[in-house]
Amino acid sequence: MTLAPQHPRHRLDDLLQNAVRFSIMAALDRATTLGFREVRDAVEVTDSALSKQVSALEAAGYLSVGKSFAGKMPRTSLTMTTDGRAAWRSHLAALREIAGIPD
Repeated sequence: MTLAPQHPRHRLDDLLQNAVRFSIMAALDRATTLGFREVRDAVEVTDSALSKQVSALEAAGYLSVGKSFAGKMPRTSLTMTTDGRAAWRSHLAALREIAGIPD
C-alpha cells in the first residue's frame, strides 16, 4: 500500500500559528536584529504582550534577547537565531504550498 503525500498543514509550526509571534518573526526576518521598541511598534502590541510572546520564541530557541545600556537607558534587542530562521522558512514554505503559491 502506498501512502498519499502528507498535507502541508502538518508541517506548519504550532508556535508560529499565533499572529503576534508570526508578526515578530516576519519583522526579524527582514532586519535580523531589532530593538524591543521597534518590534513593539511594528507589531502594534503592548510591551507586556510582546514580552510574553518573545519569551515563548526565546524558550523555543527561535530568537535571542540581548540586553545593553545606552548611557543609563536599558536597551533590549531581539535577534532571530539560525534555528528560528529555519523554522520560519519551513513554516512559510508550508503556507505557500497550502495556498498554491510557488516559491
